[in-house]
Amino acid sequence: MTDRPMTDQRAQMLNKVPYVTVFFWIIKILATTVGETGADFLNVRLGLGLNGTSVVMTVLLVAVLAIQMRSDRYVPWKYWLVVVFLSVVGTLLTDTLTDELGLSLYISTAAFTIALIATFFVWYRREHTLSIHEIDSPTREAFYWAAILFTFALGTAGGDLVSETSGLGYLTAALIFGGSIAAITVGYYAGLLGPVLAFWLAYILTRPLGASIGDLLTQAKTDGGLGLGTMPVSGVFLVVIVGLVTYLSITKVDAPADAPDSPSASA
Repeated sequence: MTDRPMTDQRAQMLNKVPYVTVFFWIIKILATTVGETGADFLNVRLGLGLNGTSVVMTVLLVAVLAIQMRSDRYVPWKYWLVVVFLSVVGTLLTDTLTDELGLSLYISTAAFTIALIATFFVWYRREHTLSIHEIDSPTREAFYWAAILFTFALGTAGGDLVSETSGLGYLTAALIFGGSIAAITVGYYAGLLGPVLAFWLAYILTRPLGASIGDLLTQAKTDGGLGLGTMPVSGVFLVVIVGLVTYLSITKVDAPADAPDSPSASA
């Protein structure tokens, strides 16, 4: 699903979300995998514990989110840094509910589903749009990031529910979520799904897809994984993310249509 939106002349500030390209989805999936493996690495390997990791990452998230919110336009490294930290915090949020508070994955999945629907409801009632091509005011951006956080938390809970509680395993779970995203893509290009609905459905499902891939690569072979370890996987994926974000920063191929240096603005 790729597109290029029309410029909104009424925007209070430049749209702060990149238009959707294949690079968007690649970085998103890599970021979700890093969120899964990175949280495990900090929690277990560095010995910070779940609560300690949650505090540290939440503080860092607030810091990078403040940097992003202060900007008046889309800047690749700022935007994707927030996405990576949201991925980690979303994972930790679900893990806290499950491991610390003892809530079942069924309850946490239902709770985050309700939270996400409520966010969309209030967002639409106030702004009359859920389009990512109109993130052009602080209020809309706040709704956008709240929705992103809940998609990560929901994807973590739903992914764990399918891959672990159901006993299907990480590979099967990855195939299920990947197949679901493929079906959404077909539905979008066939005109059966609108762009807003298709985007958010795919965005939600990339979280459990990335988490399943992360678990498949890092978990021990006795647990159904490949046993590659969280440190190597997280490191490699972070290098790829940095490389792609650097490419986007130089080429501006994903710059919103209202950006002065976007391809459409100079065409």
